Amino acid sequence: MTELRFPREVYVGEAVDEAVKTWSRFAEFELSETDDHWVVTVTPKHEAAARQIIGEFGNFVLGLTIDRGGVS
Repeated sequence: MTELRFPREVYVGEAVDEAVKTWSRFAEFELSETDDHWVVTVTPKHEAAARQIIGEFGNFVLGLTIDRGGVS
């Protein structure tokens, strides 16, 4: 299990939600938030690929944020 923190000043919340839905076949996700961050706890379903899954998930969230034009 790994906790990722996505700063609200950089990442769009809808991008985090969409990424969780897209990647749900590869990992279990728990979502929470603080005043400054979207917080995602990731538990990969395949331990051998855990590092890659977590890294690619983070990249995917960034890509979706960029596609949406960033934070307004």
